[in-house]
Amino acid sequence: MTITPTKTLQIGHLINGEMTSGDNFRDHRDPGRLTEVVARLAVGTPADVDRAVEAAHQAYLSWRTVAPAERAGKLLEAAEVLSGSAEELAPLLVREHGGVLWEAQTDFALGAGVLQHTASLTEQFFVPVEYDDETSFIRIEKMARGVVAAIVPWNMPIVLTMMKLAPALATGNTLVLKPSPFASAALTLALQRMAEKFPAGVINVVHGDGDVGQALTSHRLVRKIGFTGGTETAKHVVKAAADTIKNVTLELGGNDPAIVLDDADIEATLDRMLAGIFTRSGQICFAVKRIYVPREMHDRFVEAMIARVQDYVVGHGLTEGVNFGPLATQAQYEKVRGFIESTRATGAEVVELGRLAEGLDAADGYYVLPHIVADVEHGSEIAGCEQFGTIIPVTAYDDEEQVIAWANDSEYGLGSSVWTSDPERGLAMASRIEAGSTFINTHSFESLDLRMPFGGIKQSGLGREFGEAGLAAYAEDHAIRLLK
Repeated sequence: MTITPTKTLQIGHLINGEMTSGDNFRDHRDPGRLTEVVARLAVGTPADVDRAVEAAHQAYLSWRTVAPAERAGKLLEAAEVLSGSAEELAPLLVREHGGVLWEAQTDFALGAGVLQHTASLTEQFFVPVEYDDETSFIRIEKMARGVVAAIVPWNMPIVLTMMKLAPALATGNTLVLKPSPFASAALTLALQRMAEKFPAGVINVVHGDGDVGQALTSHRLVRKIGFTGGTETAKHVVKAAADTIKNVTLELGGNDPAIVLDDADIEATLDRMLAGIFTRSGQICFAVKRIYVPREMHDRFVEAMIARVQDYVVGHGLTEGVNFGPLATQAQYEKVRGFIESTRATGAEVVELGRLAEGLDAADGYYVLPHIVADVEHGSEIAGCEQFGTIIPVTAYDDEEQVIAWANDSEYGLGSSVWTSDPERGLAMASRIEAGSTFINTHSFESLDLRMPFGGIKQSGLGREFGEAGLAAYAEDHAIRLLK
């Protein structure tokens, strides 16, 4: 069964509690049905950014004085709104970015979970630390930073927004968000509903292109930037923040290694690993991007992987029974097709698998079937890049020292995983991997736990999100000392 699409929407900016637009709109098409316009999105200007930031600043002056318990309560109300919007808005999100329905529903569920978990930490986070001795009394308080600029990509826009909105608002800041032009509609409608639970100006949204991002990240009243996206764009964000010394949190690209040890059960490993490769058509920052397998297991592992993936069905995300949908953008489609062709040109064994859903024409959208590349040399292009698509290289290794060196031989360091039947061996290996997170016998959405700080090292980012680490990134320490 295929769900019938809904009407085209017109989406404006959310500034100071009101939906506004302007004279300039852009059509956004369904990446799985390129003939269909999903939404007409307002294209903002630096003037729109200035209005939104000014509104956020005025709201901040009073929002920062609201008791932490009350702010936490508002986050819980917002979580209910977000959860209640999922049934209506998840199909819209699918039509925007090409995911399948369960992926969009997961995005909403994870977003609500982030709001709830952050709310549960807020009161305790603001309890001052105090020292009292014969010479002095010291109190270390937490205080808000000011206006937060948030910029999020299209792949999981709901939870990635909440990972910035929740700690920002919990700590007394206000927010101006620039969504991706490729996934703005469902997110903006959800935020419009959530914003009704807060004073006007606490949550603001401005759509647009690079000039809007530049105006937002360089604005004199913005004191904190939360950015998720590509490493190259992040360099521009850091430069824009430099003139006014803004605090930044950057969650960037990854080239996550999955290391299979010689005692791993191949079938049990694939049961879990495949979800970490092809979910969202491989377009997840911490997806498995390269697999390392002991040389004596390589052929058996690849054969077992091919046997599973050859049954995959690729189609529109609102069509029941598909494993994954199209790539989200033309640029990503061309990039992934380019990787496939350039890898084939090296003489590597590139195996195309799966099939398109019945009746689907590949030209209807940005569809790419799953591809497995066998016996890839470490250091090759396909093993050294962030593919962000439906192609996965498998490399044979000879010993543990070699595979650790290869896993760490990357400019990225976001996620990683170790696959083994021996937990102690897995823990020992995990401690040697250079990454923000290492998972053992898992590497997908189910790997995440809100108690774990999430972020990358090297060119995969700065700072951490989730939990107390995420809250701390949006607050300032204020040290007070009374000399007796």
